[in-house]
Amino acid sequence: MDFIERLKDPYLVLSIQKYFGVLPKVKTGRFVDKTHPAANGNTPPGAVSSSEDDELQYTSGSDSEDKEYAITNKFWYFLFVLGTELGDEIFYASFIPFWFWNIDGAVGRRVVMVWSIVMCVGQGLKDVICWPRPASPPVYRLQKKWSLEYGMPSTHAMVGVSIPFSVLIYTVQRYEYPLIIGVTIAVVWCFVVSVSRLYLGMHTVLDVIAGLALSVLLMIVVVPLVNAADHFWLTSRFSPLILIVTSILIIAFYPRCQIWTPTRQDTTMIISVCVGVHLGAWTNYQLGIMSAPLTEPPYKVIWPSYEMLGLLVLRVAIGFSCILATRALCKSASYATVCFLLRLNPKEVKTLAHTVPSSAKNTVELCYKYITYVALGFNTLYLLPSVFSLLGIDRPTFYTEM
Repeated sequence: MDFIERLKDPYLVLSIQKYFGVLPKVKTGRFVDKTHPAANGNTPPGAVSSSEDDELQYTSGSDSEDKEYAITNKFWYFLFVLGTELGDEIFYASFIPFWFWNIDGAVGRRVVMVWSIVMCVGQGLKDVICWPRPASPPVYRLQKKWSLEYGMPSTHAMVGVSIPFSVLIYTVQRYEYPLIIGVTIAVVWCFVVSVSRLYLGMHTVLDVIAGLALSVLLMIVVVPLVNAADHFWLTSRFSPLILIVTSILIIAFYPRCQIWTPTRQDTTMIISVCVGVHLGAWTNYQLGIMSAPLTEPPYKVIWPSYEMLGLLVLRVAIGFSCILATRALCKSASYATVCFLLRLNPKEVKTLAHTVPSSAKNTVELCYKYITYVALGFNTLYLLPSVFSLLGIDRPTFYTEM
């Protein structure tokens, strides 16, 4: 138990922040080390007094934006800010379409399914365990975006395992390339994402270790199942019904907690993207657009020529423009439609607070997120590839990746 408590200790997180150059500073601008000695009342020369510290005490869910700190190493700061973005909505919204349009659809479908299952479990556990994030102070909160969520387990650590290593597992089965390169990229990716959560003061070491371990255990079970289930999602006439009903049930019976957290909305977004992606792929197959490849894997990696890079840029420019337009249109239309069906005033709903998990605002947000991100996933796999084909800028192997 002492070992577990040590891993939960916020001062351990503070020591990691200090190692990477996040240092406290007093009003005179001199840097001081306010770790355990200061906390115990042994204030070193030049440090802020313990009485001043007492005035700055916060709850474990608070932010330390009022306590001054300095970034003394810009390299680590930018690296870890970039690393934490690898687990954010912006990354998902760019990485997933880019992968499908320009690399490999068969791998993409499997990775999205693994990612959604792992994240759904991790997000749900947060609202079941309800462990707060590391206390601030002493930890410096360099980021507030996820501060309303609970901390155990770290879903950033889970996505840091699930995405790069599932990509590695599925690509190594389909393509000929040096395994050591794939392993190195996956390990570095996972390391940067995981350490970024400690650097930014958003998780304890125990949160991160639990996230890594849980993700590995889940992937041992999920990866083979997803690999086998992908054919079913493509070919079964009942796939849309199963996907939609199952996803709605997961969202409806998502674990409830005493206070509102954004994890349920984020989980809805993740699940709906997965549903939309597989609905789009299913539509391609059922319409006879998709067919089996002429040769069996593994395939040689084809490095892009200048012409291929030009087509890639066109697909990305057109595709992401349509994605942004779809998101804006679906969000506005679905929000208004759901409010109309529930006989709610959209302007009044936006001003409501998330006082309880079952609030009207929460219901409206869950519905519009589900509709919007299902549409985004569907357009990514069906509508936009069709547009690329009509324009003659499609990737030739897109419809043969089963």
